Formats: sequence, structure tokens, C-alpha cells
Amino acid sequence: MEWEEQKEIKEEKIYNLFRCGYLDVREWLEETDIVIIPLGSTEQHGRHCPVCTDSLATELPCQIAAEMANVPYSQLIPVGYSPQHLHPPGIGSGTITFSASTYQNVLYDIGKSLIHNGFNKLIFATGHTSNMKAVDPALRALRYETGAFICCYRNDAEAVPHLLSDTDLIENPPEEAPGWHASEVEASECLYFEQLYGKKIVHMERTDKDYTHPPKWISDVSDKFTKANGSPFLTMNGKDVAWVPMDHQEYSDTGLIGNPGNPFRATAEKGKKIIYKKAEIMAEFIEEVKKIKVEVI
Repeated sequence: MEWEEQKEIKEEKIYNLFRCGYLDVREWLEETDIVIIPLGSTEQHGRHCPVCTDSLATELPCQIAAEMANVPYSQLIPVGYSPQHLHPPGIGSGTITFSASTYQNVLYDIGKSLIHNGFNKLIFATGHTSNMKAVDPALRALRYETGAFICCYRNDAEAVPHLLSDTDLIENPPEEAPGWHASEVEASECLYFEQLYGKKIVHMERTDKDYTHPPKWISDVSDKFTKANGSPFLTMNGKDVAWVPMDHQEYSDTGLIGNPGNPFRATAEKGKKIIYKKAEIMAEFIEEVKKIKVEVI
């Protein structure tokens, strides 16, 4: 589709506040005090998925859930907390990251502005698990200072196997960590977006199944450690014993996570079902949040 192509202009409700005028924002505030803020990331996702993977994982369900629950959402924040994905200098990983302090300030300022506008219930919704490591101070500051309802909702792939445990959508067995980096869940979501976008962004021909492994600096001196996923824990004798700040490339040679990581059961149809199921669960959550009474200071 060419940019210049003319489209029929329709008078439809606008859910994205970024596309609204202030009179539209005031109309929204007459209906609800809830707003969704999608939190993405820009980071390497293996040889086969685009750097926008985590952003798609939350942007799409947030858009759908907003319409289901009849609440607005703000524009996606496409940069998150991803220092572990930078790779060495000069080796292009595509990763762009905030420092933890910058990210906290960004979220705090966005949240404070939305509360100032009149939105008393903020649902930050992350598509990147590691954002959770940095968001808590900002969310607590907003809650303690204003009395607003604040949360960080999980749209990240690592939450999907649990969220969708009552479905048969996930085919990879648990030991293959289907919800981890660039594996079945994320590859499916990207394939669905590829279908919507109409341009190729997923390249399965570039990857293979790949095993996660302990960092060389520990495996060279001890055989007691294993690594089956991308958590920040070192696993000793089968137990998570220590939170260690590790870079992604220390335990994954290709950016794919699992035991092995396996994206080859991914399909666009599966991605669509995952996205819509996440949206349904999120919409149900929003309906319950509507019942909460808050008094902003």
C-alpha cells in the first residue's frame, strides 16, 4: 500500500490519546478515569525476530483490550530497560535502552502528567519482562504521592504460558521455555504482525533451535550450574540460588532462549489467537479495575 493512497475518512471513536484533541480527551474523562500505557522495548530478538518484538507483544493487545473495555490508551513507549541485550560495542544488536534511573523518570513523568489530566487509574502494560526490574520505584512514587491506582500489567511472553494455561495454544513443552526470548510465543506474535503489516520481518531461515547454557566464566570452574531460560538467576543443583546481573550473550549464543529454544511451531494464526486471548484477559482485568474507588490527592 502506497503512502499516497486515499482512504475514506470515517467518524470513529479514537482510543489512542496521541491521536486525540484535548476536547476528545475531556470526553474520555467523562466516561472513565482509566488509561493504558503500553511499555515495549527495542532489543535484539535472535537471528529471526525484529527488535520491535516486545513492543508488538503489548501494543497489539492493548489496542484490542482498550476497545473491548472502552478505555483509552497512550502511545506505546518503544524503549525500555534492556542493558543485557546491548552486546559489545561496535557489534550491531539493534538494542536501544534507557538506564534504570532514566526509565523510572520517564515513567514517573508520563504517569504524573496523565494523573494531572484526570486519569486516576494507570495501567502500565509491559511486553518486556525485564522492564519489571526497573518500574517499581516509579510506580510506588506515583501511588504514594498521588493516591492513584497504579499497576504494571504483564503482556510479556514469559507470562503467556501461565496466562494461557487453560488453552491448547502453546505446543512447545515447558522445558523448551516456549514463552522465553524469540521462541514459540514471540515468533508467533511477530508472524501475525507481519501478516497485518504486509512486509517480511520474521526470518525463520536464519535460525535453528538453540540451547541456553551457563556463562563460560562459571562453567569453566564448576559443573554444578545449569541454565534453561533467561532469568537472572544462577541455577545450582537444579535450584535458583543467586540473582546475578548477566548479559544475554553470556548464556545464549544466538539470542534464542530455551532448552532448546524452538520457534518452529510458531504461526501467524497462533500469534493472532495469543494476542486476542491476552487482550480478552486484559479487558476482564480492566473491568474489575473500574470497580476500584480511588481519591487522588
